[in-house]
Amino acid sequence: MKANISITDPIVSVEWLESHRNSENLIILDGSINKVFDAALKQIPNTRLFDIKKKFSDLSNEFPSAFPSEEQFQKEAQNLGINNNSAIVVYDDKGIYSSARVWWLFKAFGYTNVAVLNGGFPAWLKAELPTETMTNYTGEKGDFTAKLQPDFMQFFNDVKAASKNKTHTIIDARSAGRYNCEVLEPREGLRMGTIPNSVNLPFTDLLIDGVLKPRVELEKAFYMLAEKDDAIIFSCGSGLTACVLALGAEISGYKNLSVYDGSWTEWGSLVEA
Repeated sequence: MKANISITDPIVSVEWLESHRNSENLIILDGSINKVFDAALKQIPNTRLFDIKKKFSDLSNEFPSAFPSEEQFQKEAQNLGINNNSAIVVYDDKGIYSSARVWWLFKAFGYTNVAVLNGGFPAWLKAELPTETMTNYTGEKGDFTAKLQPDFMQFFNDVKAASKNKTHTIIDARSAGRYNCEVLEPREGLRMGTIPNSVNLPFTDLLIDGVLKPRVELEKAFYMLAEKDDAIIFSCGSGLTACVLALGAEISGYKNLSVYDGSWTEWGSLVEA
């Protein structure tokens, strides 16, 4: 095993991960949404499944993928063998999609030694790097300590006030078709619409085949929407792809960032057109 490492950037390449894969404190997480254990599936060696839906969401909340409590997050992170000195790399099976949510959750609970794998599992496969059959983590518990950072997540009343008083730039990560009410919402029964005083930046505009565009292009995407010192709230359908925008914005040098946890699923359910 190699010595402990620290992660200084919010994204790492597959080449970086392969070269550091045997580092003593490295934890690799699969944050693919709706994934369950299946021994027929492949994974990056020594990956541990980060179950967003069942382990790292508030299941008592009526809306999907709701922000967990500090206690829940700490318990489930410890169950995955995560320690206070772990260097965490998270990926998903779409490129960059739900992995950004995992990255943001760790940051929201005070942990910064974490990064998203740029391009995710598809990029790993494309590079013809080693894989193994999916395995359940059965090792020792970790000593991870969660420390809630209240400003990272916004909730309904926060966003309602921000929308009314225009205290934040609210950026919607949904597709232009959904934002402009040209296509139905994928969630059955959910009305079309937008949060008042929000603007649109589809999360897919930051990606090429699931890989983040170069920093200069990310900066261009945000340039017309917000100044570097603006307070920004990212929204989407259910709080997942809003985190892709948060990832791109952090890489682009924005600092005052937050994510609307319930996003349009909650807003569209609670606020009439």
